[in-house]
Amino acid sequence: MTEAIAHWFAGLPKEWVVFVIAMFPIVELRGAIPWALSPAMGPALSWLPAYLIAVVGNLVPIIPILLYLEPVSLYLRHRSRLADRFFGWLFARTRRRGRLVERYGPIGLTLFVAIPLPITGAWTGSVAAFVFGVPLRRALPCVLLGVLISGAIVTLASIGVFHLFGL
Repeated sequence: MTEAIAHWFAGLPKEWVVFVIAMFPIVELRGAIPWALSPAMGPALSWLPAYLIAVVGNLVPIIPILLYLEPVSLYLRHRSRLADRFFGWLFARTRRRGRLVERYGPIGLTLFVAIPLPITGAWTGSVAAFVFGVPLRRALPCVLLGVLISGAIVTLASIGVFHLFGL
């Protein structure tokens, strides 16, 4: 999937593609960093620029999500049955997946974002912060720290895999 997304941006510098891939939900920096370090789509970036670009790209959507999820979801839920069903599903799913956040608050939010798995990350962590009532002033540093940790884990794992297989 990451390569399909990258093909949309053919001709752009690899740094910009990494930045954009990191902004996508689900893929986030878990897909952007390995892609950046892979020679599959042109020369690989070194680990530090790959890490920094992916982290910044992953953080771009977070502030709007934290600031505007509540008013946008309320507005749309009152105007559309489809939006009401979507946000109901999203918030229920987040409650089920966010037990770590519910139990440990801001520390749990940091850990939830830091675990580099498809059901976790900055997007889901930001939704969980909203669902569990973590205020913006506490949620933003927790998500930031979680993204930094997750990026470090993914970078180290990617370097190890590429080194192991001689890529």
